[in-house]
Amino acid sequence: MTSVATPAVTPSAGLASQANDALSQPAISLADIARAHDVRFLLATFVDMTGKPCAKLVPVEAADELESGAMGFAGYAAGLIGQKPQDADLIAVPDLSSFTPVPFVKEGLALIHCDPHVNGRPWPYAPRVILKNALARLDRKGMQAKVGAEVEYFLVKKNDDGTLSTADDKDDSPRPCYDARGVTRMYEHLTSISDAMNSLGWGNYANDHEDAAGQFEQNFNYADALTTADRVVSLRYILNILAEQRGMTATFMPKPFTDRTGTGLHFHLSLWSGADALFPAGDGKADDGGRGLGLSRLAYSFIGGILEHAPALQAFLAPTVNSYKRTGATTSSSGATWSPRKASFGGNDRTHMIRVPDNKRIELRSGDGSANPYLAIATAIAAGLDGVEKSIDPGLPSGPGESKPDAHFLPATLLHAVEALRKDPVILASLSGDPEIGAYYATAKEEEFLSWHNQVSDWEIRTYLTSI
Repeated sequence: MTSVATPAVTPSAGLASQANDALSQPAISLADIARAHDVRFLLATFVDMTGKPCAKLVPVEAADELESGAMGFAGYAAGLIGQKPQDADLIAVPDLSSFTPVPFVKEGLALIHCDPHVNGRPWPYAPRVILKNALARLDRKGMQAKVGAEVEYFLVKKNDDGTLSTADDKDDSPRPCYDARGVTRMYEHLTSISDAMNSLGWGNYANDHEDAAGQFEQNFNYADALTTADRVVSLRYILNILAEQRGMTATFMPKPFTDRTGTGLHFHLSLWSGADALFPAGDGKADDGGRGLGLSRLAYSFIGGILEHAPALQAFLAPTVNSYKRTGATTSSSGATWSPRKASFGGNDRTHMIRVPDNKRIELRSGDGSANPYLAIATAIAAGLDGVEKSIDPGLPSGPGESKPDAHFLPATLLHAVEALRKDPVILASLSGDPEIGAYYATAKEEEFLSWHNQVSDWEIRTYLTSI
């Protein structure tokens, strides 16, 4: 729950740009970039709608084939990405600016994010394509989005009986947040992740023990929206692999333990026009109306849009059955859940769905660790932009720990979130501008809920076996 640093004006350049500068060439191939970083193999990566990373391991000798669009995937086999077995291949088209060497994972290895194409066109169901389409819509209005992300996770081990426990046996306090001893015991893991992020130029600035036993968070600087989404996917991969190398499992499951705080994925959002930050009031942009947060009228309308569409947004911000064990929790061993139950906004107050820590950004706090960052950011931007276009007034901010009586309740289950999505034409059409893609996603999530619902649980056996 570290507070992400206020955005600066200029994001750092990508590694591909750095390589171009270093080699003094106007254009550079993927193979050249790879060899400049002593990379022998490339993970050509994209994610499906669930956020699962899909990849092929490509030797640098075949980098030109990858770059020219010769690397095909059977989309239906890859996962939830809008394809059937009979459909044409997804072609992974690499984005050279996303080149990410990961020698700390394997010597000579790099990851590169790709945009799936079908028949020569970007595939509209692909999450990275969806976010790029959302950003293009924003750009047509003369605006850009910058985003910071707070990546939380648990370090666990699976016991012989199938149960989970914390990887650190001594990490058993009911209130371990910021505990210096817990951080020190995980020193090798945390510092290896920090070193990895800093070697990539991400600007890691904090690593802390989170609210639950076994839970950690490692923060990096904000960037443009697409870069941040790529980095969340890359960091999850890095965390998983480096934890496995130490005999642990890094999990982003929202609620792996019933009695502990869940895992969030909080986004810090701001809109810009070139070097001009659009959220702070001033220069004729003020319309505070006694709200006291120092935001522009555009910022308040953006907030209003997110709050208006909050129930449908949760299908993307909290996209699993397990997500609603987190948002529905009433308490935890630490005494707080840190997960909002209503669509409210306020100042520097972590009980709200939208926290306003300063006048340059808002923090969206209802997302959890299972969220696909591309879809979460894309749909949040669509909701906020709808608020801007319609000049939606969010009203006065709620006080500490309070919410307005008419504020939307967030969905109680994944099925409720799916129902809200189906009733919200703005969010349903926010995936590449096509409501059919939203409907496809909604159906898949309904099936996920029903698959879980059809399983008989231990709770049912304990509650109903001899109740009558």
